[in-house]
Amino acid sequence: MNPTIEDQVAELTRPYAGAPSELIQALHRVQGQLGHIPREAQAAVAKALGVPLSQVRGVITFYHFFRTAPVGRHTLRLCLGTACHVRGADLILKAIREELGVGLGETTADGAFTVEGVRCLGACGLAPVMMVGEEVYGRLDPKRTKRILRQIREGGG
Repeated sequence: MNPTIEDQVAELTRPYAGAPSELIQALHRVQGQLGHIPREAQAAVAKALGVPLSQVRGVITFYHFFRTAPVGRHTLRLCLGTACHVRGADLILKAIREELGVGLGETTADGAFTVEGVRCLGACGLAPVMMVGEEVYGRLDPKRTKRILRQIREGGG
């Protein structure tokens, strides 16, 4: 029989039991194992560390790196910084929406992609830019963006 989320979280947070100051470390550990921190895991973390559930939720919603929902196999980060904005990031986002059927902060129904907007990817000379996983794609236009996404979805890129 598979362990419940509560059982998994209890095991993962054992080193932090009764140590409220270790909340962020415990949440990182839980997310590292589960991929995200669902409500039942949040309650189990609160119980294990002896903190109010509201404190756990406050930390999760404050820090952008914590997730409460599963993410796609590929994380797509679209740069929304000044250089990318001026060079058409809005058109790239439109192409992403058309190709994947989701916008910023959403995950495709098939679990293939999660789309995020970021302030800068440090590749301003290549604007507009997106990053899928660890791969940077620059000098994008809508047609090329759609082609890249199709290739990734088909396993060829």
